[in-house]
Amino acid sequence: MEDVFCRIIKGEIPSSKVYEDDDVLAILDISQTTRGHTLVLPKRHYEHFLDCPQEIAHKVFDVAQRIGQAEVSILGAKGVNILTNVGEAAGQSVPHFHVHVIPRYTGGEGGFQITMKGQDTSGMDLPRLAMEIKSAIK
Repeated sequence: MEDVFCRIIKGEIPSSKVYEDDDVLAILDISQTTRGHTLVLPKRHYEHFLDCPQEIAHKVFDVAQRIGQAEVSILGAKGVNILTNVGEAAGQSVPHFHVHVIPRYTGGEGGFQITMKGQDTSGMDLPRLAMEIKSAIK
């Protein structure tokens, strides 16, 4: 499947490259949620993280870590969010595995916010849920 990231990788669409090797490309997000927001993606097409072979996923996350370290070091970021979305229900807008490296600064800049609201677990059997998940791990 050809998507916008495949076209960027092929050089059909210009991008601001941050990093490139044989397997991985990192580019500045055209939307820049915060200054330095970078997308790290495998050059070969995988729809999302769950489809990507471990070896390539490890390379993508290695590059994401190194970019996050650089952003803290040179951009003055006070932290970074490293995240990937799997599927439309999780907010994935481009069907090509990619990792966001989003620098965070003091002052609440940019349009990025993560809110996790815990739910009442009194009706859940957490040990059973953990066992179900554990038994499905390959």
